[in-house]
Amino acid sequence: MARSVHRRSAGRDQRRRAGPTGVHQARPQRPLCTDDAEPGPLRRTAGDGWREGRYAAAMAREQHEQGPESAPAAPAAKPATTTAEIVPLHLPPVADEPEALADPRTGDVDEWGRSENMRRLIRKLYDPMYRHWFRAEWEGLEKIPTEGGALLVANHAGAVPSDAPAIMHGVETELERPVYGLADHFFKNTPVVGTLWSRGGGVVAHPDNAYRLLRHQKQLVLVFPEGSKGPAKTYNERYRLRRFGRGGFVEIAMRAGVPIIPIAVVGAEESMPILFKLPTVARALGAPYFPITANMALGPLGALTHFPAKFKLRVLDPVEFPDVEPDQARYSRSRILDESEAIRQQIQEALFDMLRQRRSVWFG
Repeated sequence: MARSVHRRSAGRDQRRRAGPTGVHQARPQRPLCTDDAEPGPLRRTAGDGWREGRYAAAMAREQHEQGPESAPAAPAAKPATTTAEIVPLHLPPVADEPEALADPRTGDVDEWGRSENMRRLIRKLYDPMYRHWFRAEWEGLEKIPTEGGALLVANHAGAVPSDAPAIMHGVETELERPVYGLADHFFKNTPVVGTLWSRGGGVVAHPDNAYRLLRHQKQLVLVFPEGSKGPAKTYNERYRLRRFGRGGFVEIAMRAGVPIIPIAVVGAEESMPILFKLPTVARALGAPYFPITANMALGPLGALTHFPAKFKLRVLDPVEFPDVEPDQARYSRSRILDESEAIRQQIQEALFDMLRQRRSVWFG
């Protein structure tokens, strides 16, 4: 019985090893690696990792005992290939100094609209009025610098202001320096007058314009801190200075790093005194004010004709700010207001002193 069971189990084993045709197939043997035979894939056994770890540990221990000198030297790194070695790039030679660009302007009008030919014509036409009609006299003109930027600050008066042309003409003829006058945007927008005003050296009163003229171009700039409130004063308010705004002219001078030159002018108030104003007409025309002057008694031409009042101009000591660095982002507001009020007070005291010394409006 036991012998038959053994024969049956042996038969099952043989059938399992047999192929689909029933022929016995032997387990394929791994071929030996010879020169002619292609080696097959190697199998990694569980003991291979243990042997490699033992070998790596032995090598590390041997290197540690012999020292770092016995360590094999690392192969030298191959230098990287640059783009210029692959594609040669030929650059043109660099010039020592760039060539100056040609001025595209065909006339003498600068970027502000000022024309030297027009200024020369204005000086020729205005000079008789300056010397024989107003008979302008200067005091302390040497305090205005002959080079570098400076901000000229003066009082403003007259229905049609006559002080601005007198200051600009006097400085240009005596010191031979151009003067740029800052004024309200109203003049720029007026047809014909705006163009003539620009050609004569007028510039819109804006902080950026004043900064460029003073800091970058080192020019003389004339400003009237009273604004339109100065010429709008009536005759009974003459020579009483209005508030100098919020001191914007002081901040401009600090930022540009230039001195302030105060100028006191006597005679402009009487050249075209305002009797009263018409606010309704001014609003309809979009003007700062519409005056009724004493000159209108002379007829239509009297509206633009000044009385021959004697002009006296006194240049005060320059106001500088040596402890203030230019081109700062912000400046002390209290310092600006204090300096603005101090300059206004200096001009006001100079006006009172000049009025006490004056014997006549027409003869000085």
